[in-house]
Amino acid sequence: MDLGLSGKTALVSGGSHGIGLATARQLAAEGCHVAICSRSQARLEAAVAELAPFGVRTLAMPADLLESDAADRVMDAIERDWGRLDILVNNVGGGGRWGGEIVEQTELRVFGEVYEKNAMAAVRFTRRALPHMRSAKWGRVVTITSIYGGKEGTGRPWFVMAKAAETALMKSLSGMAYLVRDGITFNSVAPGGIYIAGTGFEDEQRRDPEGFERMVDRDYPLGRLGTPEEVAAVVVFLCSQQASLVNGANVTVDGGQSASF
Repeated sequence: MDLGLSGKTALVSGGSHGIGLATARQLAAEGCHVAICSRSQARLEAAVAELAPFGVRTLAMPADLLESDAADRVMDAIERDWGRLDILVNNVGGGGRWGGEIVEQTELRVFGEVYEKNAMAAVRFTRRALPHMRSAKWGRVVTITSIYGGKEGTGRPWFVMAKAAETALMKSLSGMAYLVRDGITFNSVAPGGIYIAGTGFEDEQRRDPEGFERMVDRDYPLGRLGTPEEVAAVVVFLCSQQASLVNGANVTVDGGQSASF
């Protein structure tokens, strides 16, 4: 299937690792020029090296999205170098393990920081991307949320709140006629448990390998965690020409983990 992405330009926030990097690779494999941003310069350089064989143009920019002007600096660089943006993947986020089990003992700043890193980063990037997409009469905005942002209402409240806000942002934009009739679609992808090296699951596995295996067998119908590539495949389809009627969707990618319909 030709996804119609050759020659398009895309920004993947948090694109140097995990789901973001897997998405950047798959977009590049379709001939899409890819910009990525991340806090880690070392990871950015490694990611650019991974994208090089695809022969597309790449931009890699350091950015800490807890800084309120970081998204603007990334978008300024894209506008300066490319002058356009067709696809935005709001992937940067996290915070599901921040804070503590006792809500009232968790500092109030945790709520703000998790919301800023997830929901407000998506707001800032989306707001800057829209004029480019409207001008081109085509665009795709896909936001990586979580099953804990609507499908499963459990988890640490600062994370659930932030991810639910991202889902609501995409849904509300998807109903705005002046945007979608300019050829722009807005969708969410809600992953379940995804094994990413260097994150919490790897730490749990290292601490208690047998307990980790029991947990996976008990909680995951497929008997395994998902991979970043499996999530990225759904994201890239939603970015494609072929997904023109998919707008306002919240697509679960969790192997049956969540209990909701």
